Amino acid sequence: MSISNSIRAQIPPVHPEGYPFIGGFALVSLVLFWAWTPLGWIGTVLTVWCALFFRDPARVTPVRDGVVVSPADGRISMITQVLPPAELGLGDRPLTRVSVFMSVFNCHVNRAPVTGRIERIVYRPGAFINAELDKASEDNERNSLVIGTSQGRIGVVQIAGLVARRIVCFAKEGQAIGAGERFGLIRFGSRLDVYLPDGTKPLVSVGQTAIAGETVLADFRLGDNGLAFRSS
Repeated sequence: MSISNSIRAQIPPVHPEGYPFIGGFALVSLVLFWAWTPLGWIGTVLTVWCALFFRDPARVTPVRDGVVVSPADGRISMITQVLPPAELGLGDRPLTRVSVFMSVFNCHVNRAPVTGRIERIVYRPGAFINAELDKASEDNERNSLVIGTSQGRIGVVQIAGLVARRIVCFAKEGQAIGAGERFGLIRFGSRLDVYLPDGTKPLVSVGQTAIAGETVLADFRLGDNGLAFRSS
C-alpha cells in the first residue's frame, strides 16, 4: 500500500448529512480570509471540526443474537431504573435505562442496538436543556424508536441537547434493521437512551466510554448475572 493510500485509509468518511454544513463553514472561512487572515484560520479550524463531527467510520458489530450494542459514541452518563416514556408503549413498570451522552467532539451517527424490526417511531417536540440532566428525558425534543426482537422489545430514544437543534432519523416503521446499522444522527451534541427489557442487566458502568455499534451494553442471555466494575 502506498503512503497516500495509507493516509486515506486513516481518514474516516463523512456522512452525506454533513456536506452542506462543511461547505457552509468552508465558504465562511474564505470570506474571513478575505476580511482578515487570522479570522480565516479560525474558520478553517471550525471547518475541520465540522468535518470531524459528521465523520462516519466503519464499525465492527457483534452478530450473536441477544447482544445489545451502544447506539452512540460517547460516555455512559446514567444507568437507572425509570418508567419508560409513554409513547414507547413498553408498559408502566420501571425499566433499566442506559444513557449515552455525546459531546460535540463525538461521532454523531446513531446505530441500532439490536437486530429486529422497528415497531414504532414517535417524534416529540420539546426544550433544549443540557442533555446530561436526568429531566432531559422528559423535557427535551426527542425521537423514540421501539425495536422488537425474539428476546424482547428495546426502546431507543434520540434526545436533543443544549446545542442540538435537529434530530435526523433514517429508519421507518416496519423496517427490519440489523445491530450496528445506521438509523439516524443528531446535530450538534446530544444523548441516546436505551431501555432494556425487564430483567436485563447492563454490562457497562457510568463513566465508561462507548463506541456505537461495538460496545456491548447488555446481553439477554446473561439474565441476572451482571458484572461488577472498578475504576483505575
